[in-house]
Amino acid sequence: MEETNIPSQLTYHEPEPDKGNRPKDTLYRASRVISAVFTPFMLPFVAFVLLFTFTYLHILPLRYKLTALCIVYCFTILLPMLGIYLMQKINGWTLHELGKRERRFVPYALTILSYAGCVLTMYRYHLPRYMGGIIVATLLCMVICALINIKWKISTHTASSGMMVGGLLSYSFIFQFNPTGWLCAFILLAGMLGSARIIVRQHTLNEVAGGFFVGLFCGVIGILFI
Repeated sequence: MEETNIPSQLTYHEPEPDKGNRPKDTLYRASRVISAVFTPFMLPFVAFVLLFTFTYLHILPLRYKLTALCIVYCFTILLPMLGIYLMQKINGWTLHELGKRERRFVPYALTILSYAGCVLTMYRYHLPRYMGGIIVATLLCMVICALINIKWKISTHTASSGMMVGGLLSYSFIFQFNPTGWLCAFILLAGMLGSARIIVRQHTLNEVAGGFFVGLFCGVIGILFI
């Protein structure tokens, strides 16, 4: 095989589970940290925090903003992660076993149910449609990813980063602001996260790219048109 100076982590590999028997360098550890920090569950909560901080919505009463954030946190982070953790412990699955394509329906189903509950709760509290659109877009993305997962594994990490880009473009139309700076930052973050998922060998390049474009589509459609 031809020798090159390209590091092994930056070349294509089929995704495979980490068996713990190969050395972990700085790049690999950094990729694991990036994957752990920027989880798909954080997307709606972070989006609401950004809305309440950098748009005119910051003038809303503090109690109103805290109530909305508590609803989003409980339904999009706490309940899905708790359900997945309990399911993992009951079945004795490791994180890598849970990541297998045929077992990814469990976290998808639990997450979809939680997000559906969040949409109904926000509707009952009469939150504006453009705020509920974040949850609707994420729910749409989860459903599409679950359907794609029947035949092909797709990266929900990059789907979430694609939704951030699509959501930013959507809100730039709604609030009429220039998104160039934020857009550059989100695209850079999406590239960093996609690279991290490839380096830790959880996804291939096609799965990472597919997830990003699915998220981008849902971020625009879910907020602007649904």
